[in-house]
Amino acid sequence: MLKTLGAQLGLFMTEPQLRTNLGALARFVAFLLAVIALFTFLFHVIMEVEGQDHSILSGLYWTLVTMTTLGFGDITFHSDLGRGFSIFVLFTGVILLLVVLPFVFIRYFYAPWLEAQIRIRAPRAAPDDLRDHVILCDYDSVAPGLIEQFTLHRIPYILLDPDPERAARRHGDGISVMYGEVDNIATYEKAAVTRARLVVANLDDITNTNVVLTIREVSAEVPIVAVASSEDATDLLEMAGATHVLGLRRQLGEQLANRINAGHAQTHPIGSFRDLVIAEFPVMNTPLVGKTIRDTNLRELMGLNIVGVWEQASLQPSRPDRVLTDQCLPVVIGTQSQMAELDELLYIYDTNWNPVIVIGGGKVGRSAARTLKKKGVPVHLIERKPELAQRWADIPDRVFVGDAANREILEEAGIHDTPAVLLTTNDDAMNVYLTVYCRRLNPKLRIVSRVTHERNVKSIQRAGADLVLSYATLGVEAIASLARDRNMVLLGEGVELYEVDLPRSLSGRTLAASGIGARTGLNVIAVERDGVLMPSPRAGEILGPGDRLFMIGTGEHFQAFKQEFSRG
Repeated sequence: MLKTLGAQLGLFMTEPQLRTNLGALARFVAFLLAVIALFTFLFHVIMEVEGQDHSILSGLYWTLVTMTTLGFGDITFHSDLGRGFSIFVLFTGVILLLVVLPFVFIRYFYAPWLEAQIRIRAPRAAPDDLRDHVILCDYDSVAPGLIEQFTLHRIPYILLDPDPERAARRHGDGISVMYGEVDNIATYEKAAVTRARLVVANLDDITNTNVVLTIREVSAEVPIVAVASSEDATDLLEMAGATHVLGLRRQLGEQLANRINAGHAQTHPIGSFRDLVIAEFPVMNTPLVGKTIRDTNLRELMGLNIVGVWEQASLQPSRPDRVLTDQCLPVVIGTQSQMAELDELLYIYDTNWNPVIVIGGGKVGRSAARTLKKKGVPVHLIERKPELAQRWADIPDRVFVGDAANREILEEAGIHDTPAVLLTTNDDAMNVYLTVYCRRLNPKLRIVSRVTHERNVKSIQRAGADLVLSYATLGVEAIASLARDRNMVLLGEGVELYEVDLPRSLSGRTLAASGIGARTGLNVIAVERDGVLMPSPRAGEILGPGDRLFMIGTGEHFQAFKQEFSRG
C-alpha cells in the first residue's frame, strides 16, 4: 500500500503542471498565514487599548476561532472598535477559509491528483500474450463500427490514444485502449506490432504517412491499411510502405453510382465470398416486373438464387410468392458465369437512358460522376459553389450552378425524366430535404444518398431514399474485410453478411424447421458442409454438425440469432 502510494505521489510530483499548481497552493497558504498573523497582532493592539492583557497563544486562538466562525465567546472585546474588528475578521475568515481555501485546494491539488490517478489507469503497453490483433491509430467515425465488428468476430484489437485522460476514460468504458503517441517507435513496440495481424492508419494524410514510416522502422512485414483523404496521397502512402491504401470517399462515390437504375439493365456486383458473387439487378422495364420470385425461374434456368429484395431502402426476405415491382432490386447469389448469363438476358432491356442527376460536386460526387461516365451513362451535376462546379466541369455532361433546392434548377437538370438522383453532399439535413423534394417531383425515380451520421439513416429512409450508404459503413466493411482476410460485401446501410458455425440446438433440423428467418429476421443464403458451399439451400435441407451458415441481415437480427440459439 505504501509503495503504491509512493509511486503515485512520485508520478504526481514529476509533472510540471502539477508542480506549478502546488506552487500556487503554497502561495495562497502563505498569504493566509500572513493574514492570521496580522489579525493576531491587531488583536493584541486593540486589547491593550481596552486594558486587557492576553498571551500570544490566546491571540492566535481568538483569531482562528473567529475566522472559522466557531465563536466560543470566552474572549471578547468590550468596545465598538473591538467589535468592528471582530466583524471584519469574521467576514475575512468566511471568505478565505470557507470559500477560497476549499476552491484553491480542489483546483490546484485534489482535482489534479484525481486526474493523475485516472492517467495511471490508462494501459501503457499491450498484454504479453496478445497476438494476431489489429492496431487502430485513431478513434474516428469508422473506429466505433470497427470495434463492434472486432468484438463480434472475436478479433483482438488495440486503440492508440495520445491523451492519457481520454485513454483512461475509454479503458473504463471497456474499450481496449493503450496510451501512446502515434508517431513514436516505442508506442508500436509496446503495442506488439510485430505480432499484429493489421495496423489501421486512419488519421489525416500527413500523419498517416508519418505513422506508416514509423511502423516500418519496427516491422517490415506487418500489413498496414492507410485511409487516404485525397487521391494525391495514395501514391505517397504506398511509397511510405502502406500495404493497402483506401480512398474511402472515392469508393463511396463508386458504390453510390453502381446502385442506380440507368442505361442497360444489368447486374451490379456488391460483394463476393468464396467462388460466389452477390449482385443486385433492376427489374424496371423487364419482363420480370409483376412476377413472383418463384415465377422468375432463375434457379431452374441459370442456377441463380434471389436471396433478398431491396425495396424502399429495406432489404426484404425472398419469399417465393413475393411480387417484384418496377422499383425493387433483387439481390442474387451465384457464380461469375451465372451472373454473365443473367446480364445477357437483361442487356436487351433499357431502364432509362436520360441523364442521372448528381447533387454535390465534392470528392464523392466527382467519383460518382466519373464512374457513371465510364459506364456510358450521361450525368448532370448540380453544385452550389461556382468554383467547385468549374473545377470538375469536364467530367459530367452538363453542370448546373446553384441551389439544388431550387425547383427551376432541378427541372432544368431533368428531374422529371431522370432515372435516378445521387445525393452526395455531406449535409445530412440537406440530403433529407432533397430526398423529399425530388421524390415529390418524380415519384418513380431511384434516390441513392450518402449519409454522414448514422443517426440520420432512418430519417433519410423515411424521407423516401431507395438506398443509403455512409462513409463510416464503407470504411468499416473495407477494413474489417481486410482484417478477416475476405472480400468486401457492401450490401447496404445496416445490412451485413454474417457467417457462423451451426449452433448445436439446430443440428438435425431442416432449414424451415429451424425458424431462423421467422425468429430472427436473418436470411440464410448459403451453407458450407465439408468444405463444399451450397448456395440458397432449400427449405427441406437438413442441417448437421459442422455446418457453417452464411446469413444476411442487420445487427439487430444477428443479436436476436445469438440470443435465440447460442444456448444450444
